[in-house]
Amino acid sequence: MDQHEQLVKGVAEQFKEVLEKSSQGIYLYLDDTHKICNKQFADLLGYISPEQWASTEAPLADVVEGDRPAVVRAYRAAVGKFKATKLSVKFHNVSTHRSFTRRMTVVPLPFQGSIFSAHFIDKT
Repeated sequence: MDQHEQLVKGVAEQFKEVLEKSSQGIYLYLDDTHKICNKQFADLLGYISPEQWASTEAPLADVVEGDRPAVVRAYRAAVGKFKATKLSVKFHNVSTHRSFTRRMTVVPLPFQGSIFSAHFIDKT
């Protein structure tokens, strides 16, 4: 297991209760390959499991193309400036092929010397 995989495993263990008990969809993102989400987020986007979403190499594929730059800016603000951002994002469900809009809050999440971005997606 490489260093980044160990970081993802560690952050998942550290924040297990939040990931499991939150009514919000949540994903913790280090990079396109190293990320995790909770069941609520996977279900919201139509994935079979959090592991299926985490195995995708293009996590922004679930965001409608016009909203992707805003999500990237929020990520950069979180990891580069330690700034939280709230934004409205239009997502695409992979199983129903329907689009829907939700509020997302992106916050910096330092963990063992690395900076993840934590993305909280409102239920409605």
